[in-house]
Amino acid sequence: MPPTTGLVLTGIGVHDASGRPVVENADVTIAAGEVVALMGESGSGKTSTVLAALDALGPGLHRSSGTVRWNGVPIGRGRAARVWRRSHVGMLAQDPAGALHPLRSVAGLVGEGLLGSRRADRAKSVARALAEVGLAPEALWSRRPHELSGGQAQRVALARALVGEPPLLVLDEPTGGLDPATLELVRVALRRRRGDPRMSTLVISHDTDFVTGLADRVVHVGEVPAVRPRPGARVRSGGVPVLTARRLTLAQPPGGRPLLTEADLAVHAGECVVVLGPSGAGKSTLLTALAGLHRPAQGELRLKDQELPCGLAERTRSHLRAVQFVGQDPATALNPAHTVATALTRPLRILGGLDRSTARARVPELLDAVGLAPRLAARRPGELSGGQRQRVALARALAAEPDVLLADEATSALDAATAGTVLDLLDHLRATRGLAVLLVTHDRSVARRADRVLEFDPAMRTLGESALPIP
Repeated sequence: MPPTTGLVLTGIGVHDASGRPVVENADVTIAAGEVVALMGESGSGKTSTVLAALDALGPGLHRSSGTVRWNGVPIGRGRAARVWRRSHVGMLAQDPAGALHPLRSVAGLVGEGLLGSRRADRAKSVARALAEVGLAPEALWSRRPHELSGGQAQRVALARALVGEPPLLVLDEPTGGLDPATLELVRVALRRRRGDPRMSTLVISHDTDFVTGLADRVVHVGEVPAVRPRPGARVRSGGVPVLTARRLTLAQPPGGRPLLTEADLAVHAGECVVVLGPSGAGKSTLLTALAGLHRPAQGELRLKDQELPCGLAERTRSHLRAVQFVGQDPATALNPAHTVATALTRPLRILGGLDRSTARARVPELLDAVGLAPRLAARRPGELSGGQRQRVALARALAAEPDVLLADEATSALDAATAGTVLDLLDHLRATRGLAVLLVTHDRSVARRADRVLEFDPAMRTLGESALPIP
């Protein structure tokens, strides 16, 4: 049930003048005290969705459907929407400098929304808002927009949105043109709003680093909707875990000094569990043991409510399909003589039971899912980059439609955008298929997306649950 306080957008549709849909059936909810990030590719309709809700679309676009509620009260269009915006909404537009009236001073621009307050109080609020974004009020007070740098104009527009602590704050790409120090000031300002029941905040951004650890939820526009919970909001199904390890002791090499002693581990359907720890602690050994590639010194494995043999050779076809592994070095996992198409069709045929032609027809879909062009199907591993090989190895594992994915540094060879695409795919499969993911990583930005984090303690040779959030 949607919250009774905050902003609720339901079924928002936007069309252009020719009738072409720009946004279709978008739903966004921002509860009181929440910071929500709206993310998606350029052209996916993020800004149009929000402007439609605010009844502030530009020429050539119109809201064709949907409802807007603020604190449970329907918000109309036209004059009613304008009155609500003026009294409740602080807005940073995507082109902030263009939104600053060229003949008004900085003080006048920032204080524009406070005209009902006493002059002395308004001056204090304006000075506080400018300082909050790293600007010196006394130096810029009387300046006009043409006397500001691009970064200063961006920060003046941001101060204008923040001043007066508006009940609803909407920031469209707030990080553009800002240096790291100013970005940190913006983070601090937004964190102050989090948890305050009088305020809701929506951030439209491409900047994953900026919203990670800041937003309570991330809503994706232009693809299958995904809500990424803030660490600590566990998304774990009840019942029997998909994969369980009990009293697991691991040594590397086998028979050597134990890396892990009598550890217990359980991963549920739809859950993402990240394993952290220093190099050499035994993270990769843990995954290979679960995959049947490294026999533990002791312990037992279970797949749902059945025993899972510790050795790969002892596992049935059903076991092999259900538990898939992507190793740290996909170059060695891909047969150099096989094309990408062959690598992807083998699990479809051997584990999925598809005939050759049906399996071949699935190849473009599998490549597209991990952000690779279908033309790469004819290439061999030696003709691919490291990041492309990593994604082929992931696509091959996902081709089996496993219940559990074991991934060792699955994003290490990928740029930030591609890594985000891969992680979004895994989030989607978790939500739609109940895929369980156990992921080894050194990247704490990846760990922040997990439902739970386990950390190796090499000194104690234990595996324990980490306190969240991950710094």
